Amino acid sequence: MLQSIYNNIISPDVNLVGAVAKLVLSLVLGAIIGMERRRKGQIAGLRTFALISMGATLAMLISIYIPQEYMGLKNGDPGRIAAQVVSGVGFLGAGAIIQMKGSVRGLTTAAGIWMAACIGLAVGAGMYLISIIATLLIIFILVNIERIEVRHNFLWESKIIRVKMRGILDDIQPLREAITSNDVHISDEFMKFDYVEAYTIVNFMVRSTGKVNVPDLFNKIKQLGNPMSITITNEMNM
Repeated sequence: MLQSIYNNIISPDVNLVGAVAKLVLSLVLGAIIGMERRRKGQIAGLRTFALISMGATLAMLISIYIPQEYMGLKNGDPGRIAAQVVSGVGFLGAGAIIQMKGSVRGLTTAAGIWMAACIGLAVGAGMYLISIIATLLIIFILVNIERIEVRHNFLWESKIIRVKMRGILDDIQPLREAITSNDVHISDEFMKFDYVEAYTIVNFMVRSTGKVNVPDLFNKIKQLGNPMSITITNEMNM
């Protein structure tokens, strides 16, 4: 009995027992990846990744089943449907990317969605061990490599520092020096002059390691000329 079930599971042909086992395995592997993403507060979590992985597995099973059962299709290609999964899952990845003015978030989750689909295809093709190893490698990347990035200050964050100053500024170099003195790298800057109300708004697109002393940074900017407001945000506001 057990030998028969095992043979059905490892069989290259599509059968009920093997198909169910593959769907369950892809569900588990996808959920493991989704669990890690949910732990980081991402919208795409266990259900999303489990469904993506299972859907890719089902697509792979269909790709194998059609030429297996309909031998009249001389040009049947087992990889044709599966190939569309790799490109079609892109819209899910795009939905996981939250794009704001000045910053983009969700790229890691989008990449995880694409990998979950590939794992589902691998499970559907019967590559069980490779699928499990790939899942473990993904978890290693998402968990341990992030720790390395944090430990060595490789994990940079993109922010917008918005400074509103009284009057029309003719030189913003002091502002630049005040910001960069706090281990902050300026990527770009945008300015707005209001000649009616007589104020200047400067938006600095910056990158930092997340260990910036914000009160100290604000105090340095404040000493430059009594600003009207200083904010740090993810969104550009002119």
